[in-house]
Amino acid sequence: MLRVAERLFLFDVDNTLLDNDRFAEDLRARLTRDFGVAGCERYWAIYERLRKERGVADYIDALQEFGITLEGEPTLLGLSSFLLDYPFAERVYPGALATLAEMRERGHVAILSDGDLVFQPRKIQRSGLWDAVDGAVMIDRHKELSLDAMQKRHPALHYVMVDDKPHILAAMKRVLGARLTTVFVRQGHYAAQSDLAAIDPAPDRIIAKISDLTHLDWNDSVAASSPSTTETA
Repeated sequence: MLRVAERLFLFDVDNTLLDNDRFAEDLRARLTRDFGVAGCERYWAIYERLRKERGVADYIDALQEFGITLEGEPTLLGLSSFLLDYPFAERVYPGALATLAEMRERGHVAILSDGDLVFQPRKIQRSGLWDAVDGAVMIDRHKELSLDAMQKRHPALHYVMVDDKPHILAAMKRVLGARLTTVFVRQGHYAAQSDLAAIDPAPDRIIAKISDLTHLDWNDSVAASSPSTTETA
């Protein structure tokens, strides 16, 4: 029987613990170098279509479809290696690993990420984040819809979700209510484009960067889940 934790900190990955925007920039540069501007734009058009159809980013399937008309092209294999061997450890945000370590002293920690079941685990493993949470990793196409499975795997009296997408935080809050404290971290392009005035319920906490999480007071889970929104500079 699983032990019920008093508090569990859940972390998104892309643009929360890891600079995925920088990875996307590097991928765009590689595509442009090897396939030209037109080829780069064709790859991203495929990627965006698949993301809209499936509701999840899938770089590998986008590459598979992109390569259909490029069979025999040697640079295509190089692009595959670029994706699978990308140095994600270099894209972990400053202070992210130290933040995970400190949160482990204040409760249990786990990763709850959106993504496909091939590239996303590879990313989390190569970044060092997998080991940082001792393999406590869940990946789902829509994590806000997998809360029942999450609670079965990680039973806790109180949850804290840290994410760069406030609409996902709001969806989770509507399900878990006062048992969940939501923390919006303003990192990456999704965060920059978010209109908080349109988010209901609003995040419980707002921080500028992931390392700011350690500056918040987590001594009282009830106080931490109060409806008033606070923001760190």
